[in-house]
Amino acid sequence: MTRLSIGLRLTLWYLTIFALGQFAFGAGMWLVLRHHLVSLVDENLQHQTEDLQSFLMMQRKTADVDKFREEVTEAYTPEHAGEYLAISTSTGDPVYISDFLKKNGFAASVSPGRGSTTGFVFEDRVLGKKHLRFLQSSVNTHDLIFVVSMGAPTKEVRETLRAFRNYLLLFAPLVLLISSAGGYWLSRRALAPVDALTRTARNVSGQNLSIRLEKLDTGDELQRLSDTLNEMLDRIEKVFLRTTQFTADASHELRTPVSLMRTEAEVALRRERDVDSYRDALQHILKEAERMSVLIEDLLVLARADSGREVLKQQPLELGEFLRDCIKDWEPLAIRGGHILNLHSRDAGTVWVMADESLLRRVLTILLDNAVKYTPAPGVIDVLLEERDGCAVVSVNDTGIGISPEERSKIFDRFYRVDRARGRATGGAGLGLAIARWIVECHRGSITVESAANKGSRFSVQMPAASRSSLPSAERAGSQPQ
Repeated sequence: MTRLSIGLRLTLWYLTIFALGQFAFGAGMWLVLRHHLVSLVDENLQHQTEDLQSFLMMQRKTADVDKFREEVTEAYTPEHAGEYLAISTSTGDPVYISDFLKKNGFAASVSPGRGSTTGFVFEDRVLGKKHLRFLQSSVNTHDLIFVVSMGAPTKEVRETLRAFRNYLLLFAPLVLLISSAGGYWLSRRALAPVDALTRTARNVSGQNLSIRLEKLDTGDELQRLSDTLNEMLDRIEKVFLRTTQFTADASHELRTPVSLMRTEAEVALRRERDVDSYRDALQHILKEAERMSVLIEDLLVLARADSGREVLKQQPLELGEFLRDCIKDWEPLAIRGGHILNLHSRDAGTVWVMADESLLRRVLTILLDNAVKYTPAPGVIDVLLEERDGCAVVSVNDTGIGISPEERSKIFDRFYRVDRARGRATGGAGLGLAIARWIVECHRGSITVESAANKGSRFSVQMPAASRSSLPSAERAGSQPQ
């Protein structure tokens, strides 16, 4: 079953609520008008009854029932007010009853002694097809109790109420029709930005992720929705472009060693060769395979980083001992390249961090590897450890070729190499610094570079230092200065 549109549903809800409100308003106004008209009739009956009571009180104290009957008949028969008047004694003897009431068998409903000079009872009756409203009361006059029933027709009241009801029923559908049209127009106008957002969103695809939804200035929920969707599209575009670029770069980097291995194998198999030639070809193939293995491992690391599946095994790590161990492993390589590798520490005590040792070792390996590769012999590579503002800072300084200002902002991008020809010769794929930055950021740290062309480079890794209270007791005791 096809669901109604939001605009049509809003219109129906608006129409339903407006119809209920209109019905409640009309019924309330009808009741208020009825109460007001009936109050006017009641006030008129009260005045007439009070006049009758005054008339009876004016009679002589010695008057009997017959005398009252004579006086009332003489006074009220010619009057129109007496057309719906009935007076009787407390015992039920009639004193006066109009011809109309007598003809239609009227009988008072107030029992003797129920009323008083200040008590009134109102009652609606239908006599002779006439709708009448009676005021009944008991009057004590010179020790005689009379039951008085004073009536008045309610024809005008009923006609007024009927006319008011007919006008309500006549104009209510017209008002509902106008209100439904207005509600539909308002709903369409309110949802017009949603339609615009929908049309724009349908045009967004993988080929044109740069399209953005229409910028709204309504200051309401729709503007917040538009801004949120545009921010989401920005993130999606960045991830999509990053993934596309990563795939293209990875394919290019993997294609090169595969092509070299294939070419080397085809050349070796093209004709008969001696053992040394085959060994030389296999060594070239092995070298490219090793380079490709390193590249694949780096790509897997970045893939795990993007998916968020890499879990850090953090534990307390003393950086001084850690750096000495890493430099001990790198000293032979540095000496072989004609470099001097030094470790300096500006703190007399120990510097502790909460870190994954294997990942942090990889960061230092990447920085030292770059320093050795891009520092001409003879060169000096200094590793500096210090604690500054509650952070542990490890810096790797070299006297290498340096990095130009326009390239410093790109060296942490994936597959970016300052000198692609040189990078190929040294076996780099431009992934090391990207991996290093990811590892440092996972440790809530940052990595920065200071460099100038032909003046060397300084890479600084800053991480939160571990507080003494967070260290195990044995390590906390060993962290005191000697």
